[in-house]
Amino acid sequence: MTTRRIWTIGYEQATVPAVMKALREAGVEVLADVRALPLSRRPGFSKSVLAANARDAGIEYVHFKALGTPAEGRAAARRNDHATLERIYEGQLELPEAIAAGARLADMASERKVALLCYEREAHGCHRTLLRQAILPDFEVIDLIPVDAA
Repeated sequence: MTTRRIWTIGYEQATVPAVMKALREAGVEVLADVRALPLSRRPGFSKSVLAANARDAGIEYVHFKALGTPAEGRAAARRNDHATLERIYEGQLELPEAIAAGARLADMASERKVALLCYEREAHGCHRTLLRQAILPDFEVIDLIPVDAA
């Protein structure tokens, strides 16, 4: 049986070129943006610009709004309150739109090389790890850390 893999990447402390380079080097085909609000104060990481940069890098961009963290979950993450984040996000994943989006993501990840994108640099403190554990439990995970050229 072929090992199924899922990649994750966070853009905290990174530039768009570093993120795109890490994705290309990993052979990622689809960038799955799992932020509820695909906006960022970091240049280049809001939805339209990020999608254009991904396209320029030869990577498809797909936004999965329903798989993002609600506002109260994002606040818990900022406080490093992982237990509250986990409880809130578990409820999010029970919503019909999240169930449908999760099924779509699982199908996509079974056929193509997909990377889950969110803000946090380290996956262990981010909802993308909770998402992966819930939706893709039998996938091998590869957490990418973008590195800017010095």
